[in-house]
Amino acid sequence: MTPETIVTILCGLAIAVGVAGTVIPVLPGSILIGASLLAWALWGGAGATGWVVFGIGLTLVAAGMAASAVLAGRKLKQHSIPNRSVLIGIVLGLAGMFVIPVVGLVVGFAVGLLLSELLRTREFRTAVASSLAALKAIGLGILVEFGLACLAASTWAVGVWVAALS
Repeated sequence: MTPETIVTILCGLAIAVGVAGTVIPVLPGSILIGASLLAWALWGGAGATGWVVFGIGLTLVAAGMAASAVLAGRKLKQHSIPNRSVLIGIVLGLAGMFVIPVVGLVVGFAVGLLLSELLRTREFRTAVASSLAALKAIGLGILVEFGLACLAASTWAVGVWVAALS
């Protein structure tokens, strides 16, 4: 097996982990995809194809990260949800990850967000409404980032195919 083949296989695995990481926050996400595309362009033996794939893929990854941040941030600001509530949700989500296997991160985040909003608003219905709005906003951001990460991964797959044919 040639070194270029090994690099291609390792980059493919890293890209797959990166795509999963856009949905599963414990894993590295879009940044891992960008780094893998760069590694493949440098050492994958694809020449100019590798650099074109890197440019297109990195643009898609950056657009996904930016869109995720903007969409989630805009919705959170629209519903007047402070960063403190999201931070508390993240902390409880990380704790929940160790308490409840598999779903603890999501459950902990949702509970932390709800508790923080309940402390802030002092009204259960308002806290639930704002927590649901925050979860939807963050979910939309994750969905957009996941979609663009999948496009970046597909760009790499097409690049591997093109490089193999040439």
